[in-house]
Amino acid sequence: MERTTCCVVGGGPAGMVLGLLLARAGVAVTVLEKHGDFLRDFRGDTVHPSTLALLEDLGLAARFGRLPQRRVTTVQLPLGPDRSLVTVGNIGALRGTYNYIAMVPQWDLLNLLVDEAAREPSFSIRMNTEATAFVRERGRVTGVRYRTSDGRTGELRATLTVACDGRGSLARSLPELGLRKFTCPMDAWWFRLPRREGDPRGLVGGVGERFLTVMIDRGDYWQCAALIPKGTDTQRRAAGLDRFMGEFTSAVPWLADRVHALGSWDDVKLLDVQLDRLRRWHRPGLLCIGDAAHAMSPVFGIGINLAVEDAVAAARYLVEPLRAGAVGLRTVRRVQCRRWPTTAATQALQRFAHTNVIEPVLSGRPAFGDPKRAQRLSELITTSRWLNRLPAYFLAYGALRERPPAASVR
Repeated sequence: MERTTCCVVGGGPAGMVLGLLLARAGVAVTVLEKHGDFLRDFRGDTVHPSTLALLEDLGLAARFGRLPQRRVTTVQLPLGPDRSLVTVGNIGALRGTYNYIAMVPQWDLLNLLVDEAAREPSFSIRMNTEATAFVRERGRVTGVRYRTSDGRTGELRATLTVACDGRGSLARSLPELGLRKFTCPMDAWWFRLPRREGDPRGLVGGVGERFLTVMIDRGDYWQCAALIPKGTDTQRRAAGLDRFMGEFTSAVPWLADRVHALGSWDDVKLLDVQLDRLRRWHRPGLLCIGDAAHAMSPVFGIGINLAVEDAVAAARYLVEPLRAGAVGLRTVRRVQCRRWPTTAATQALQRFAHTNVIEPVLSGRPAFGDPKRAQRLSELITTSRWLNRLPAYFLAYGALRERPPAASVR
């Protein structure tokens, strides 16, 4: 049996930020990551101003700035009567140093955080180590059982276990946490296409026949997402790859000369889009944050930054109790009370986009069900300085800006 003060399950953005903040404050923390590295394609790569400001607080802005990245200053939706893209949030108009979204491969961000955390003597990370069950004693979670990739098993006891292991979290199997699911109108296909000099830069969107597409500029290639009606993956694949490529190029005609880079359907990965949240994010000895507590839709690409803000708020509440060696139910409850309003508001905004924009377009109807209404809304958004900046600020910082604990700041 092994022991640590805080066991963090999952080495994604939430887990790594929490591990770094706690370790800098002198808390013994162990992160368990079931994979051997972070090199997994088609993950969220949007680093919003809230996270950029955090990296500056941690003294990591210069190192992050040297990572390969693209900058995005606007968010667009197909609200025009002809499904043309309308800017609904101008982040570039916000005041401050970080008035843009940085498009950075998630593995680069995670490697930077691991490298920085490894400088702290109280931090450790175990790759290829999967948490398989919670250890419970007298109604309290006191750690986890784990299995390594070579088959070795063991137990890691902890004062507090924090679940940061995403929508497939071990904690989600606990019925007392109560998972609430919301309807999603779409799934997503992810694939790559070559990028060439002269192409647009940053985040680019398009509207096709019963699907939407968003493309992330990765430098030498495009990471493409095509949103399709929920549950239609099988029948759309049966219609043939050539038909899909024809539909795709009708939405993004300037990519027509390279769509044949897709050799087969094996190059197109399906993401089952989910939108849900736990009613309770905690129980004695356990706290859930990030996607483990609330799976987000890919709309606005804000999931990563909500997870990071969860980690920052959690660290601020947890540092002193963990230093003292005891974390009560009241402490973990305070974390949920702090983060729940932003989570609920963000998911409400995503559901609004699902109902009024994505579902109509995927059904072959205009956004908001009425071309004239969509036209009036797009004109109002583009001409109103207030309406244009409010969504931008919300996407940049959320409903509440989170500050790291003073002991973690450099």
